[in-house]
Amino acid sequence: GFEVRDVHATQYGRVCPIETPEGPNIGLINSLACYARTNEYGFLETAYRKVVDGKVTEEVEYLSAIEEGRYVIAQANYALNAMNEFKADLVSVRFQNEFTMITPDKVQYM
Repeated sequence: GFEVRDVHATQYGRVCPIETPEGPNIGLINSLACYARTNEYGFLETAYRKVVDGKVTEEVEYLSAIEEGRYVIAQANYALNAMNEFKADLVSVRFQNEFTMITPDKVQYM
């Protein structure tokens, strides 16, 4: 089941799971993550770098939890070569709140 203190998939990159009080209030008071922001409708968004043809660009886009469900997203600390391409043949990604491994050319954001 889902516990109050669990990190939900919609909180990734938006709510800091570490900066929280200790004791009975642990996980009940949330802080924004470093690169999170609130959009014009009041929804939390987080920053992602755009990936084109397996190459990570410098272009940064902000996505809400609803928007990011439509994209294939690699974790931010994945190893890249000097040309900003993924070093591995398969990349661990999140797509529609599920984790899987795919080829770098199918990654859309990091």
